[in-house]
Amino acid sequence: MARGRGDGEQKKRLVTWIVVLAIVCGCLYIYSRKGGTSALEYGSKSLRKLGSSYLGGEDDGDEASNKFGEDLQDGVMLKSIPVCDDGQSELIPCLDRNLIYQTRLKLDLSLMEHYERHCPAPERHFNCLIPPPPGYKVPIKWPKSRDVVWKENIPHTHLASEKSDQNWMVVKGDKIEFPGGGTHFHYGADKYIAAIANMLNFPKNILNNGGRLRTVLDVGCGVASFGGYLLSSNIIAMSLAPNDVHQNQIQFALERGIPAHLGVLGTKRLPYPSRSFELAHCSRCRIDWLQRNGILLLELDRLLRPGGYFAYSSPEAYAQDEEDLRIWKEMSALVERMCWKIAAKRNQTVIWVKPLTNDCYMEREPGTQPPLCKSDDDPDAVWGVPMEACITPYSDQNHKARGSGLAPWPARLTALPPRLADFGYSNEMFEKDMEVWQQRVENYWNLLSPKIRPDTLRNVMDMKANLGSFAAALKSKDVWVMNVVPEDGSSTLKIIYDRGLIGTVHSWCESFSTYPRTYDLLHAWTVFSDIEKKGCSAVDLLIEMDRILRPTGFIIIRDKRPVVEFVKKHLSALHWEAVATAEAEGESEQDEDDMVFIIQKKLWLTSENFREAE
Repeated sequence: MARGRGDGEQKKRLVTWIVVLAIVCGCLYIYSRKGGTSALEYGSKSLRKLGSSYLGGEDDGDEASNKFGEDLQDGVMLKSIPVCDDGQSELIPCLDRNLIYQTRLKLDLSLMEHYERHCPAPERHFNCLIPPPPGYKVPIKWPKSRDVVWKENIPHTHLASEKSDQNWMVVKGDKIEFPGGGTHFHYGADKYIAAIANMLNFPKNILNNGGRLRTVLDVGCGVASFGGYLLSSNIIAMSLAPNDVHQNQIQFALERGIPAHLGVLGTKRLPYPSRSFELAHCSRCRIDWLQRNGILLLELDRLLRPGGYFAYSSPEAYAQDEEDLRIWKEMSALVERMCWKIAAKRNQTVIWVKPLTNDCYMEREPGTQPPLCKSDDDPDAVWGVPMEACITPYSDQNHKARGSGLAPWPARLTALPPRLADFGYSNEMFEKDMEVWQQRVENYWNLLSPKIRPDTLRNVMDMKANLGSFAAALKSKDVWVMNVVPEDGSSTLKIIYDRGLIGTVHSWCESFSTYPRTYDLLHAWTVFSDIEKKGCSAVDLLIEMDRILRPTGFIIIRDKRPVVEFVKKHLSALHWEAVATAEAEGESEQDEDDMVFIIQKKLWLTSENFREAE
């Protein structure tokens, strides 16, 4: 009998433990359902590594979701991709100083290597959605945005106090205003630009010189007021600055709707082809131009067109004290050996001009430094290519033409580029390309029209620009386009610059050099098909596109049907919504299976965003 009572008590205890365990498991299940399914509502803070799955299953599901040919089963929808920690709201994966510290990269700080691109290994990718900052609002529209932005969109006001005497920016209530000042032009970029034009004796003090000066490189651009005020003169500037102690300066520029790019004159060539700019500009940019045998000035020389200008505003140009005088003498001697001449000098600004031909180079004494670059050096190879302390001579064609041979803007946009023959393109092929993209863009806008107004879009990126005809077809829109050319293809980027447009070289297997939430429209023509051939992750690319895209911004995907179906499976996880799907008009047999898919990114905030905004 005693034994029977003991067995009964054991059974009761066992049943009790089973019930308790079932209740605990049920609670955990309910909690996981509430906390994990909606990053939109609950702001999950977990980071998913590359090997984990966005599907209901484990790793095998992730592998299937990354391949277009192994599409998901009908009706299977993806779980929400987790949201990154709020501290990552301004993450730039390949320009992340925390990554440099964590991986203990041995970099030469004096050469600015820590401001160059250093991308994380696949196992360190942030496979999560970048949250907007608390209180984020849809950006103010262009052209008003040139002068004012929402403070909460870029909650950094240290530049306003640090540069208060230079009129960079002023905080006023819930906005940040930009009076147009700069370190060297406290009283406004417009007056400074007119003064440069006056120094060069350009008609009516307009810097575009009748359309002959169109593309500008502004080095150390600050918040890009110089580039912003050039736009009214039909000049487009690539405003360039590193992610340095003046953090967020490029983010401010892009929030204002001004073309800008993160980069630094360090050890690698800038990602632009040779002979791309009519003018390079440096206003108090604090660059040591004499270092390493003048290698940084020689990089500008590579980028300037024949007869191009370098406008340099700095105390050295005035040479008031002993140190400034020393720098000025050494710099003057260097540029003289480079065959640059002074075009104008006034107060603290000097403008040098580059020669039109190779004549001066050929007349230098043997052994003169810097030397000419070797004949096998490709001046247009730029992706990860180290700078060389040498002068890039002109091609025979440029030498004989005594200049770039470009038409003035705006005729330049549709005129035959002189370097077109370098790629084996005929005139007919170029004209056909323009015609095709004009029709495609018209069709895109017909699909977008229910969702957009004339001022909806400003910052546009063509993720695979080819000859730049997508951007050219947008000439009547009040937008600017960052034209991106693949790093492993023929460098058609020089054709794009010859058309008076701007752009950069990039690999979409890596993160782009820009802040989150900086573009209104991304155009992806066969980009997914291209990266699949390289063995790169399509999911990583979707997350990167989400990082770059502003809330309420749009994506146009033009690719094969399996790609479109693949992206559709990820819409809910990314908090995107479909706007339109259409069969692509085919110009060749290769285009027969192409589709056009237009997407809009939703405006969402994490729960932490909501709490902080209240």
